[in-house]
Amino acid sequence: MFLTPPQSQMTIDEKKSYTEDIVEAERSSSKGAEVRQVLPEPDKVAFRKAMFKLDCAFLPAVTLIYFLSFLDRANIGNAKAAGLMQDLNLTNHQYSIALTVTYVPYIVAELPLTLLIRKVGPHILMPALMFAWGVVTTFQGFVHNYAGLLACRFFLGAAEGAILPCCITYLSSFYTRTRLGKRMALFFSATSLAGAFSGLLAAALVNMDGLGGKRGWAWIFIIEGLLTVVYAIVCFWLLPRDPASVGYLSPAEKEALLQALDIDRPPAEVDEKLTARSVTSILSAPQAWLVCGALFCSGAALFSMAYFSPSIVQSLGHKGIMTQLYSVPPYVCSTALSLAVCYYSDKYHLRGPFIIFSAALSLIGYALYLGSKNPRVRYASLFFQVMGAYVSAPLTSTWMPNNLAPFYRRVTGIVSGFILTNCGGILSTWLFPTTEAPDYKRGTSILLALCVAMGAFAAANMIYLAWQNRRREALGGFDKAGVELDDQAVLGDKSVHFKFIL
Repeated sequence: MFLTPPQSQMTIDEKKSYTEDIVEAERSSSKGAEVRQVLPEPDKVAFRKAMFKLDCAFLPAVTLIYFLSFLDRANIGNAKAAGLMQDLNLTNHQYSIALTVTYVPYIVAELPLTLLIRKVGPHILMPALMFAWGVVTTFQGFVHNYAGLLACRFFLGAAEGAILPCCITYLSSFYTRTRLGKRMALFFSATSLAGAFSGLLAAALVNMDGLGGKRGWAWIFIIEGLLTVVYAIVCFWLLPRDPASVGYLSPAEKEALLQALDIDRPPAEVDEKLTARSVTSILSAPQAWLVCGALFCSGAALFSMAYFSPSIVQSLGHKGIMTQLYSVPPYVCSTALSLAVCYYSDKYHLRGPFIIFSAALSLIGYALYLGSKNPRVRYASLFFQVMGAYVSAPLTSTWMPNNLAPFYRRVTGIVSGFILTNCGGILSTWLFPTTEAPDYKRGTSILLALCVAMGAFAAANMIYLAWQNRRREALGGFDKAGVELDDQAVLGDKSVHFKFIL
């Protein structure tokens, strides 16, 4: 029998809505309206061991994939500081076009390739994409003109397009919703560490200038591209297909992990079929649209820092290798702060307030940069800008899969979010032309406004999700006593039993 909602607390419309949900579940399920007892809790000791092993092996393996992805896409900023534009006779407009060209195939490739992840398997799809973009990155070191650079950036975008949504989908299949945030912080630390490591590595590789007849900026592309190719080959043997096929987990640990995932998300999700409706259902999810808005703002800030922080540092009077080295400290600080913030985000099961906090950090940074011409103040402002950008990225990326179900609705939401993120990346490629150095007033002002918008999107989403949770609680959706309707596999986040994370 079904849980009976507290009738005294229900309005006529709520009763009607609840009844419609039940009817839809009955019609959509081939077995009709099934009931189930609350699933048993997994063995705590075995589950902790499983989490520890995944954190030590699986999470670093996936994080390194995104680290290399971001490194190979953003290292053009270091190449620019090392003389790329002068050697290829590029204008500021041509450089911005080269950055923009990356995102066109990047955005087009995201959805179709990510939807293949279940059929092909992430353990095959992701290493194959890595190998492809590693080869393209290496070839960037051999270009001699603008046309060659454009071709390489185009194919780089096509190969890298699906990698971020694939990684997020992959991680969300191994970790429960309330444990995903701090893991996502570790994952996104790859971007901030890539910014730091890129500067350090570029500083070393620039010293290879003249070796083999290649300029220092060319060696940046060649060496970093080859690193990706080698790791891609390793990943064909390193990555598991799904939680049930993790070889380094004992049978007890694997069982505990699968039980925890079943409790967090309906087991029947694994049988979901890919249909047009399962993809387009995302259009009726307000929580997805609001997070997409926040991700657009976050993407503009994130990629602006990746592409132009070396140029900003250079405009403050630092030259050559010092430009690369002074780009490092802001990224190191952002990694530490991101880990701390996402830890508390998971602890309190909250995303929105911490996203607003990250927007405030960025806002301070852009305001300091606009309000002072002192080089030290402007360099200090870069810390706030980078910390805000790299704190918001994991939180907004976690918020999307947290509140969407079943599988293909969640995947489509993740991809939609990153399409908007990359649209923000396209905007970022035009915000900091060299002709506006060192003030960059226009670009900084736009990013300041986007910080305000990101905070507004986060606040609006929190209000909507809180309202939905109150409504579902009034309908008895979160009452775990006795039995409950097993409709989540059909209705996903539309079920009255699905509790949103604020």
